[in-house]
Amino acid sequence: MTPFECVPNFSEGRDEAKIARIADAARAIAGVTVLDVERNADHNRCVISLYGDGDGLVEAAFRMMEVAAASIDLTKHRGEHPRMGATDVVPFVPLGASTTADAVRLAERLGERVARDLAIPVYLYGQAARRPERADLAKVREGEFEGIREQIATDPARTPDFGPHRLHPTAGAVAIGARPILIAYNVNLATADVAVAKRIAKQVRARDGGLPEVKALGFELKERGLAQVSMNLTDYRTTSVAAAFEAVRAAAEAGGVRVEESEIVGLVPEDALFDAAERSLRLREFDRAAILERKVRAVDAAQPGHEPIASFAARLAARTPTPGGGSAAAIVAALAAALGEMVLAYSIDPKAPAAPLLELRARLTAARGRFLELADDDARSYDSVRTTKRSLREHPDDRAAKEAHLNALRHASGVPLDTARAAVELAAAVASVRGQTKAALASDLVTSLALFRAATEGALANVAINLDDLRAAGESTASMDTEIARLRPPG
Repeated sequence: MTPFECVPNFSEGRDEAKIARIADAARAIAGVTVLDVERNADHNRCVISLYGDGDGLVEAAFRMMEVAAASIDLTKHRGEHPRMGATDVVPFVPLGASTTADAVRLAERLGERVARDLAIPVYLYGQAARRPERADLAKVREGEFEGIREQIATDPARTPDFGPHRLHPTAGAVAIGARPILIAYNVNLATADVAVAKRIAKQVRARDGGLPEVKALGFELKERGLAQVSMNLTDYRTTSVAAAFEAVRAAAEAGGVRVEESEIVGLVPEDALFDAAERSLRLREFDRAAILERKVRAVDAAQPGHEPIASFAARLAARTPTPGGGSAAAIVAALAAALGEMVLAYSIDPKAPAAPLLELRARLTAARGRFLELADDDARSYDSVRTTKRSLREHPDDRAAKEAHLNALRHASGVPLDTARAAVELAAAVASVRGQTKAALASDLVTSLALFRAATEGALANVAINLDDLRAAGESTASMDTEIARLRPPG
């Protein structure tokens, strides 16, 4: 299974029966697990976290949206949180070997179906956005249900990506997209004055010069007589939960207000909480591998059939043609990228993150997923070469069989060449920031670069073998020969 998280937000936080019906629609889909259901009466909103494979999640999200469209009337909805739809936002979050590109494809599939079958206009946002300004969800939702209802038919900026140029009368519109893991984090203040929360939100959010990768709004919690600074931490490795809390606390106390409590909405990566623990406890040289549950998971994962790397290594060792050297080279490149990410995660200053380092870390994250795709593609391409070669032996005078074999050889050469190109480019980029990384991580950086070199050599060796076959078939390989010479590591 290629795993994803999907976190649809619905404009209902008070009616338990409606929320249960929406969640149950997802529970009915095989391969999908409802991980969490969070609701907030003041916001009049619920957040439901799903886990599963892409096909199942698209089906589950659609079924939930059907229920929401039939049971939530935005013309009667009132709540603190901005909203534009009964189902307000549906993000797909890649996990494990899943990639951003995979998540974008899921968002597009769901968007097309929602527009066609539910007559709800769809805006693609985040990493699925087709217009730069729609990468920001707040921009997409600006004006909310009432404002968008007036503008969608006449303002070209409001033209949806899918669906009619009018809102659904009661279900409104929806934003569907792809994004990285996000932490929804709220800090409640011991005051009912919402102006205080709004002032602090402006101080801490990135767009007004506050903390990087933080979005924030101020709300009133009428039921509790409190004001709330509601935040989205869009990259918790850049601004941690602890750093966000401390910034809000300091700003509140500077105005004579104390913090009542804080809360996490939905699910949170365990590393984000370890960040907070290390900071608050001032732990010295804390090794997260020493955590009991992680040790136990590592033991369990090492059992055959559980750990992807262990399983891959076993298949690689077997007397079978695939996976082979090209796949192994791509896996090594994925490990090199992951190690580079780790070095940058520790080296980026959360108080003043350097833009080039943030950009490089994002490149490495995307490349890690791409290298894993190339590993699978290499195995498939070699299987195709073997199949078409056998067909050509059986039908040596068949032009179609000859062309199919040539196409298979071209593709089998191109896959490891893509691995080599990306490995060389990323190695150069990682080497160029060596002076900006922590000295204590020098060995990790050296290892990352060494893995990139090994991946490059292995990938190019696999290209060369396929080029021999292409030349034997009468194909010119001059351009690829030149590319190999350019990419080959010196020495």
